[in-house]
Amino acid sequence: MNTPILEVSNLHKTFPLASQGIFSRVKGSNKAVNGVSFTLNKGETLGLVGESGCGKSTLGRSILKLYEPTSGSIFFEGEDITQYSANKMKPMRTKMQMIFQDPYASLNPRDTVGAIIAASFEIQKITPAGGVKKEVQSLMERVGLNPEHFNRYPHEFSGGQRQRIGIARAIAMKPKFIVCDEPVSALDVSIQAQVINLLEDLRDDFGLSYLFIAHDLSVVQHISDRVAVMYLGKIVELANVEELYKSPHHPYTKALLSAVPLPDPVLERKREQIVLSGDLPNPANPPKGCVFNTRCWKVQEICRTSEPALVQLGASQVACHFPN
Repeated sequence: MNTPILEVSNLHKTFPLASQGIFSRVKGSNKAVNGVSFTLNKGETLGLVGESGCGKSTLGRSILKLYEPTSGSIFFEGEDITQYSANKMKPMRTKMQMIFQDPYASLNPRDTVGAIIAASFEIQKITPAGGVKKEVQSLMERVGLNPEHFNRYPHEFSGGQRQRIGIARAIAMKPKFIVCDEPVSALDVSIQAQVINLLEDLRDDFGLSYLFIAHDLSVVQHISDRVAVMYLGKIVELANVEELYKSPHHPYTKALLSAVPLPDPVLERKREQIVLSGDLPNPANPPKGCVFNTRCWKVQEICRTSEPALVQLGASQVACHFPN
């Protein structure tokens, strides 16, 4: 049986909303993550999908404590890190890392590539065997970069190469868990495949565990072992990748999958695409009952008054009153 490397229980992250003007005051809160629970096993990739604004990136940053969670608990390798201070989290950073979405914004343009990747060794006061430069060049080679470009600056690299720099920085400390925050969404499709293959190779070689955040369900299907579907701060469905793509239970999951284009034009023309009406509700004022009830075509009165729990349904976990 696999051992969980990460256990998240009833995690909440809210951001205060301040009124405008000279005498600003808090007038509400944005419930970006609203009671999320899941486990991640060693060597596993959990895909996290959903519309923009549903709280995926906030969840990833809260788990790494880049954002301080409002409530709930985070256990990493059996250790409760929920209340850890920044100083206490510092040694944990060698085990938990992040690959950011934008390879243009996540690298300091004033630093050379060598300095960017070597920053982890300097912060953690670690000197690798053979020296920092040798280790950094080895990391560059491992992610498909020319180690001779050690002294070049980020603007001298393409988007795909910059993301490889970010990946090299993330694996420098040999972490066990990495949050991949939409790592390929800013890249061309041809480059996306190369980066995904690189991430899979690194996972297999180093035994990494990934929380892979994306909005492209075809990318998630390729790399993930299990998939969690998120809507308005909550996980509404969680299943292994084969089960979720073959037999989705939640109406929102079905709508997302119906929007994924099929490579067969005949099947693409025949199938029904589910078009959701309306926009994502305001997370500062989520609807009562089921969070999806304002856009669901199966909505009943109970959906507007009672919030469904995330319960086991066959091989899946679903938060829906009418999952079948």
